[in-house]
Amino acid sequence: MRTNIRLFSALLITVVLSGLAFAQSTAEQQVSEFDVNGLKVIVKRRPNTATVAAGLFIRGGSSNLTPDNAGIEAMMLNVATEGGKAFPRDVLRKQVASTGTTLSSGSNRDYSAISMGCTKENFDVSWRMFTDVAMNPAFAPEDVERIRANMITALRSKSDSPDAFLQDNVERTIYAGHPYAVDPDGSVENISKFKVADLVAWHKQVMQTSRLLLVVVGNVDPANIQKLAAASFGTLPKGSYARPAVPALEFSKGSVETVSRPIQTDYVEGSFAAPALSDPEYYAMRVAISILQTEVYQEVRVKRNLSYAPDAALNTQAANNAYIYVTSTDPNQSVKVMLDAIRTLRSNEVTPDVIRQYGNFFLTTYYLGQETNAAQAGELAKYELVGGGWRNSLQYIERIRKVTPTEVKAVAEKYMKNIRFNVIGNPSDVDKTVFLQGI
Repeated sequence: MRTNIRLFSALLITVVLSGLAFAQSTAEQQVSEFDVNGLKVIVKRRPNTATVAAGLFIRGGSSNLTPDNAGIEAMMLNVATEGGKAFPRDVLRKQVASTGTTLSSGSNRDYSAISMGCTKENFDVSWRMFTDVAMNPAFAPEDVERIRANMITALRSKSDSPDAFLQDNVERTIYAGHPYAVDPDGSVENISKFKVADLVAWHKQVMQTSRLLLVVVGNVDPANIQKLAAASFGTLPKGSYARPAVPALEFSKGSVETVSRPIQTDYVEGSFAAPALSDPEYYAMRVAISILQTEVYQEVRVKRNLSYAPDAALNTQAANNAYIYVTSTDPNQSVKVMLDAIRTLRSNEVTPDVIRQYGNFFLTTYYLGQETNAAQAGELAKYELVGGGWRNSLQYIERIRKVTPTEVKAVAEKYMKNIRFNVIGNPSDVDKTVFLQGI
């Protein structure tokens, strides 16, 4: 069940934001950027932190894939983290356990990554493990088969949870005909067919410095990281990769798609267009969604008790969207209330005090979520890859605080329309005329 944000006290907001404003003023001075044979490296030094986080990111995501090979990058990275040539699986497992190191991987529609977390004391050996699995994965047949089985189980279980099943249907709807339609997780059919040779070939293809981004955050010396990166990733071929432009998602008209499922509560998500993370309008949209989120919670749950967890949220993709979400035994009334909240945002300017209240609240929760080195490494990478450059992540507070009531109303009018609904549950519960009532 999705978690709704709650308002913190005004005192906590004031204290946290005052500290964050100072932190932001010095943050850029702590970030270094350099080139290693075409590999962009970003290092953020955080003195007095006990851990180090690193991520090697592969640019492109779904843009690199086709329906026939979807899932190969995710599978390649999953197998890679099982062991390398210098640290085969049994040796690697003992080392990560004894040093408190974590190695993992992940893929989304914009990029993939191998990530490492470790203590500062064990950074040297952890770095060797990290670079070994990234540069020289063993691709042992037994590891391939174990990862294959795990990925197939995960793919088949997508329909077990109503929320996961809903999300799968939402993605099929809003990504149809778009590069994002190629799911980086792949399909059971694809994962079942990939051979060791396929994974080896894909690894060789993506291991070019023009395709990669390295981010390191912790109490580290940038000059040392530059030297280490040059000795490892700097030996890779440069290549000439450039990610193709990602078109906007299509929201020219509203729609309602229902899937029958024998559950007592209907699950509803309504998606609509949103500015990308790199778009200047993103910040006004973020404030607008924060306001909508609280209004939806107040009107749907607190005042009417129609749902435990109504929500509104904004994604952060290169081709972006936002959504409203609710689980309810009365989806028609719930959706009507949420659409009324959208209509209010589209029709009336909020006051500067409202923007300040919700903006401060969102900023507090946002930066509390950036406390760890791993979170900060992920944020720097996300902005570098899809947000117009890592420096934009350091200007977040300033840009949010500059949002005006006129800008909030403008983005609500521009984007909060032509909503595409997906419903899991009882189709007879859904009155489509309510869902498509003039927005």
